[in-house]
Amino acid sequence: MSYQKLKNLTDELYIGLDVHKAFTVAFILNQMGQKVMVKTIRGHWSNIFLFLDSLPATLHVCYEASNGYGYLYDNISKRAKSVQVAHPGQCRLIFKSKKKTDRIDAEKLAKLLFLNEVPSVYVPDINIRDWRRLIIFRQTLVAEGTRVKNRIRGLLRRYGIKAVTGLWYKKGLDWLESLTFESPATKVELNILLDSLQRLKANINDVEDELQKIADKHPGVSLLMTIPGIGIRTAEAVVAWIDRPDRVPRNNQIGPYFGLIPSEDSSGGKTRMGRITRQGPAIIRKLLCEAAWRAIRFSPEIKAFFEKVQRNDCDRKKIAVVATGHYLARVMLAMLKQNKPWIPKQDIAKAA
Repeated sequence: MSYQKLKNLTDELYIGLDVHKAFTVAFILNQMGQKVMVKTIRGHWSNIFLFLDSLPATLHVCYEASNGYGYLYDNISKRAKSVQVAHPGQCRLIFKSKKKTDRIDAEKLAKLLFLNEVPSVYVPDINIRDWRRLIIFRQTLVAEGTRVKNRIRGLLRRYGIKAVTGLWYKKGLDWLESLTFESPATKVELNILLDSLQRLKANINDVEDELQKIADKHPGVSLLMTIPGIGIRTAEAVVAWIDRPDRVPRNNQIGPYFGLIPSEDSSGGKTRMGRITRQGPAIIRKLLCEAAWRAIRFSPEIKAFFEKVQRNDCDRKKIAVVATGHYLARVMLAMLKQNKPWIPKQDIAKAA
């Protein structure tokens, strides 16, 4: 069907978009599931919106999640009756094929949309998305700072210099600045690394100040910090990624969302459990596992859970830490749903 004939349609259209930086392929089905047209939209994403504006029908749109998915969602939602953002990993599992083109991808998305079988992802509002990005950005800055520190330590080892205690505090930094070398080039290298470290510290402080302002607006952050060993970095990340606790019906569903459950390969009556799926935000898994180590030290209840999973087996220590992180995630979701702080079991028993 030609583009001119398409303009005369007034029924519902199901549109799969395979979005790229320089172009987008749109595959369109009508309300009977028949192909209407395939169009390549070149140029900026704004041309996608112009194309959708030109269609007189009621629109249903689907595209895969990627960088900028939120921007697309906000703008397409103004033009379409429904918008679904597909989970890229799950789409690949549904359509296993050795033949892959942009047109085929757009067609698959359109068909999934028509059949109402899109493995969709949750799209929060722009404020939550920006909050998440700032949390990730802080982690990036911290990682850059760690790399700079490792380079400085490597420089010291290169010349057999033993670092003083508290190297990254004022006394240690003053000692680093006072070092002299036979080669002026090494001193220049050290000075540049120290300047980079100071700039990164200042940037991290700026980011943390802004994160504090955002956290102050979300009472759930302070609520989760009542759990022993849970700091603001873990609490704010969990609140930001859960966003609306009511969208997770059961507490045990938070594990798959954060990728903390083991993968499973069951066949012929045998069940084989593998490593965790690692789906979802990696930053949450990292923070929850770090929080689990701290919580074990401060909470007898959490420590008891850890030891139960570990079974006095040192080889199961990492498994127990991940399981404890999963346990904390379930507890956090329950606390956010009920809007209640952490209460140790022994305190509940005393109150009873």
